Amino acid sequence: MPTPDDKLKKSERLRRVLDFIFGFKNKRGEIWDHWIYSAHGFSLAPAEFYSIIEKKLTAQKIPGMAVTTQEFSEGGLLSDQRIYLHLMRERLAIDACAAPFGNSTYFFSCRTVHVPALVRLWHIVAALVFFNVTGALLIIPLGWTFAGIAQITLLFALVGVLRNAGTSAFNDLDTLLLQIPVISTIYENWFRVDTYFREDTRALYVKLLPQFIHEAAEEICGAKGVKLVRQYQYPPILSELSQPLPPRTEGPK
Repeated sequence: MPTPDDKLKKSERLRRVLDFIFGFKNKRGEIWDHWIYSAHGFSLAPAEFYSIIEKKLTAQKIPGMAVTTQEFSEGGLLSDQRIYLHLMRERLAIDACAAPFGNSTYFFSCRTVHVPALVRLWHIVAALVFFNVTGALLIIPLGWTFAGIAQITLLFALVGVLRNAGTSAFNDLDTLLLQIPVISTIYENWFRVDTYFREDTRALYVKLLPQFIHEAAEEICGAKGVKLVRQYQYPPILSELSQPLPPRTEGPK
C-alpha cells in the first residue's frame, strides 16, 4: 500500500519532469538573505540613490558583476511596477530597493537571491537545431561523410572549450560564455567546475555588497539628520554551515 511519502515522491518526480519539459525560464530564485530599514521624514528619488550606488560600485571594479535596474510588479499582472537596482554576478543577484511608503516613511531593502542554472528540454533542442543547421550547411561543400566528421570534430572541440573555459587562463572566455543565452546555462550546469576561489569570491559578494548598500543608505540619511531603523532581517540560509564546531569532550570511560 503506497504511503503519503511515496505519493509525495511521485508528485515531486512528476513536477520535475514537467518542469524540465515545459519550463522555459529558470526559477525566479531562492532568497538567501533579506533586510529592510526605514527612515521617518526622509525623501529621495530612487533613481538618485541607485545612481550613487552604481558610481561607488564602478569605482570598486568588482569582476564579473553587471549593474542594471529591473522592474518588479507591486502586485498582480496589471499592477504598478517598482524599479529595483539589480546587481548580478554569476548566479547570484542582489536586488536593492529605495522607495517611499506613505507620506512620511521611506524604506531601503536588499535581497540576495540565488538563481540556479537549470538545463531544460528547450536548451537541448536549441543545441540540436544548431548542430543540424551547421551540418546542413557543411553537406553542400564537403559531402555527407566529411560533413559528419566535421560535426563530430566540432562537438568535441566545443566540449573541450567548455571544460577549459573556467580556468584562470581563460577568464575572459568564461565571462563571455556566462552572457550567451542557452550556452551559459549548459556551460554552468554541466561543465563549469567550482573552485575554492569561486566559493570565496561568492561569499565575499553576498557579504560585502548588501553591507555596502546599507552603509550608503545610512550615510545619505545621516547627512540629512535622519536615522535608519531596522525592521527585520532573514537569517542567511547558509549561516550555520560556516560555524566552527564546539570542542569535543569525552565522558568518563
